[in-house]
Amino acid sequence: MAMGIHDGHRARMKKRFSEHGLDNFDDVNVIELLLFYALPRRDTNTVAHALLDRFGGLNGIFEAPITELMKVDGVGENAAMLLKLIPQTSRRYMISKGITYTNNILSSTTQAGKYIVPLFMYEKDEVVYMICLDSKCKVICCRQLSRGVVNSAEVSVRRIVEIALGNSAASVIIAHNHVNGLALPSREDELTTRRIYSALALVGIALTDHIIVAGEDYVSLADSGLLRGY
Repeated sequence: MAMGIHDGHRARMKKRFSEHGLDNFDDVNVIELLLFYALPRRDTNTVAHALLDRFGGLNGIFEAPITELMKVDGVGENAAMLLKLIPQTSRRYMISKGITYTNNILSSTTQAGKYIVPLFMYEKDEVVYMICLDSKCKVICCRQLSRGVVNSAEVSVRRIVEIALGNSAASVIIAHNHVNGLALPSREDELTTRRIYSALALVGIALTDHIIVAGEDYVSLADSGLLRGY
């Protein structure tokens, strides 16, 4: 295909996107458009089809390792890096939205959910976060405590207490995700929460919530009444 035809097609695709967004684009068009910016001299439609054939859909492409993406004919390091940037940039965007929405004040379950859920976007492992709050429920810090394979992240209660004391926290929120399940607390979740609650109480710091996330859904152990039992 001559470069003149390439240029005309790319100009039409860009104009279509600028006027209508991605609503009338299929998945091939989406990948094709993205690859314009990494493959200036290739027919990106062919490469987009090859990527979708290999990985099955947009989620498969964006979640594939860079080394696997580069096995597709026409996908070099620049193209692979661009594709991997998409979900990570989206995650950072949603985290930024959550911070803007809450103004870093987590005085309600809704505010905590808006802040916390984006932290777990695109995660394949179980991850545990700890959020330290001051006396006005303003976020002092947000720390990743652990990362493990599905359902095996471990939590160090001693480390939680040390971080809370080191940041002069008035209260703490714990959050973790269920990768392949519902946002419902397991018996292990309840026991871990009790241990954290008791350890923090000994040093005068409140555990105000433990939030469990599954996709865009989340459950608050405080709202469920479990913390009152401690």
